[in-house]
Amino acid sequence: MTAGVIGISLALPGGLHLLLNNIQTLSGGWDASATISLYMRQDSTEAQVNAVAGQLSSRRDILNTRVISRDQALDEFRRLSGFAEVLETLDDNPLPMVLVVQPTASASSPEAAQALANELGAFPEVDFSQLDLQWLQRFQAITAIAGRMVWVLAALLCLAVLLIVVNTIRLEIQNRRAEIEITQLVGATDAFIRRPFIYIGFWYGLIGGTIGWLLIAVSLLLLEAPVARLTGLYNSGFQLSGMGLQNTAILLGCGVLLGIGGSWIAVGRHLSSGEPT
Repeated sequence: MTAGVIGISLALPGGLHLLLNNIQTLSGGWDASATISLYMRQDSTEAQVNAVAGQLSSRRDILNTRVISRDQALDEFRRLSGFAEVLETLDDNPLPMVLVVQPTASASSPEAAQALANELGAFPEVDFSQLDLQWLQRFQAITAIAGRMVWVLAALLCLAVLLIVVNTIRLEIQNRRAEIEITQLVGATDAFIRRPFIYIGFWYGLIGGTIGWLLIAVSLLLLEAPVARLTGLYNSGFQLSGMGLQNTAILLGCGVLLGIGGSWIAVGRHLSSGEPT
C-alpha cells in the first residue's frame, strides 16, 4: 500500500508534465503558420507590389509571399462578411492590395515575427503591416503558468511521498526496536543499523516509481484512441508521445531518491534519540 501511494503521488505530476509536453509538441508547428499581412498603399500599382513580392521572396527569413489583388480582396470580403448588397452600392473598390508573407521557421517566433513585421511595414509601398500573434502569446503564457503549476504540484507531492516514507520506516523501526537495541549493545555502528532501512526505502521508491510509470502508461493507452479520432477530424498526424527513456529514468530516480531520503531521515531521528544503556 505504501508503494501504491508513492506510485500515485509520482504519477500525477509525471502525467501532467507529459501532457504538457504533448501540448507543446502539438503547438510546435503553429508558429510556422503565422503570416504577416502587408496592406499596400492605395496608389501602389500591381507592378510595384509584384516587385516588392519578388524582393521579399529572395530573403532568407521569408518562406514565400502571395499577392492578393484588390478584386480578390473584395470578392473574399463579399463572401465572408455578409455585406454583399451594401458593397454593390459603392462606386469603387475601397480595399487595398495585400501582400501575405510567411516567415521561415527560424523567424516565426513571436519576437522574431514581430520584428520582421515592423521592418516590412517601413517599406514605402506599405501602408501598414499586421501580425496576429496575440492568440499564440496568450497560449504560451497559459502553458507557462500550467508548467509552473505542475512543478509546484510535483514539489508538494514529493514532500508528501517523503513524509509517507518517513512514517513507514519509523513504524518499521518501532517493530525492530529490540533488535536495534541489541545490535547497539554489541557495538553496531550507526551505518550498520541504517543500512537495511536504506535498502527498504530504496525498494519502496523503486516499486512506487514503477507503479507510477504503469499508471501513466495505462492512461496513455486509454487516451490514444480518442486523441487519434480527434486529430483525424483535423487531418493531423499527431500522436501522443510516451514517457521515453529519459522521463522514465527521472520518474524512477525521483522515487528512489525520495525513498532513500525518507529512510535516512527516519533512521537519523531514531539514532539521535540516544544510545541504549
